[in-house]
Amino acid sequence: MKFQKFIYLFSIILSISCSNNSLLVVGLEGVNESIKAEYAPDRRVAIYDIKFDNSDDKIIVSGMTDSKEAYQKLLDSLKSLDVAYINKIRVLPDTIVGNNMFAVAKNSVINIRSEPKHSAELGTQGLLGMPLKILDKKGDFYRIQTPDRYISWVDRGGIHTMNKGEFDTWNASKKVLFTTNFGYVYKKKNVNSEIISDITLGGLLKYLSEDASFYEVKYPDNRTGFVKKSEAIIYEKWLQKLQPSQINIETIAKKMDGFPYLWGGTSAKGMDCSGFTKMVYLMNGFVISRDASQQINAGKTVDVNFTFEGLEKGDLLFFGKKATENKKQRVTHVGIWLGNSKMEFIHAAGNVHISSMDETQANYDGFNRNRYLGSKRYLGVKDKNIIDLKKEFKH
Repeated sequence: MKFQKFIYLFSIILSISCSNNSLLVVGLEGVNESIKAEYAPDRRVAIYDIKFDNSDDKIIVSGMTDSKEAYQKLLDSLKSLDVAYINKIRVLPDTIVGNNMFAVAKNSVINIRSEPKHSAELGTQGLLGMPLKILDKKGDFYRIQTPDRYISWVDRGGIHTMNKGEFDTWNASKKVLFTTNFGYVYKKKNVNSEIISDITLGGLLKYLSEDASFYEVKYPDNRTGFVKKSEAIIYEKWLQKLQPSQINIETIAKKMDGFPYLWGGTSAKGMDCSGFTKMVYLMNGFVISRDASQQINAGKTVDVNFTFEGLEKGDLLFFGKKATENKKQRVTHVGIWLGNSKMEFIHAAGNVHISSMDETQANYDGFNRNRYLGSKRYLGVKDKNIIDLKKEFKH
């Protein structure tokens, strides 16, 4: 309703104003921002970067979006306002990408960056076998979208591009899941043979065959090798056996105790606070949002009185700057409640370690206690931002 009202008022202004393109551009930016707020409020998971320019008395609309709905909404708005314009908008993916609009991670861990260059900030990571959507290409970098919808850039050396048919075949194939923190894929059925590559917790490869000790596996780029059975499991069997629970959350989390902190990391090679919680939930069968400021928007709110009473093992605790009259709440950190008598939680800060909210404990974390923002429960909660891999696999 607000958008329709804005369009109506703007059309009246246009009808009584002179044909001043500069004034028109200012008004159109308002329309543009309204569409962006509706379809792409979070730039981490949606692209809407469109602008209006006035050149030689012509309105030029340029930029890009990955939302066909937002694009159509903009065109419909311009039509309803009877605005003459030159359309230079890219709807991603487009011809720059070509037919290979999909990819699969082919390295143990791929580094996904904020910009198409190696020196750019690490935004997130992907694990071997992770399916990706390709949205754009610039030089040797591809703009991709991960299963949690996070959008950023990865260099071509980390992925194998595919067309839809190849991608569907890969996704439908039988897989082997690596369940140990670190290991190797061997060239032969022998741990003393040459190594094809390293592999980390959560890595996925295509199943080819097996014997008593090894799985034969295939990479997305068709390399083949062998993984020790003691370090992996058939993905479908893992899902069938998986019983997400408070105990399993704690068990997986503690297996990462001591892992190094890495800004942007979401793997055994290094992880930031939300990368840690994301990895713990992944190995419990859930894909959750990338960042702490996104994770707080999912699940069921618990501990509304900020007393830590009623919290259960596995709940996510959030920290940061509390809201003031002039500023919104800012979430900057997250951890996992362990639900014991010591009021402990486990989190990635410096490294993955256990801290306490009880000031009588040696590992009391007064810093985070003073910036506690509340908690969310994910286990047993249905939420569009908590993807249940068991249900996804069935479909």
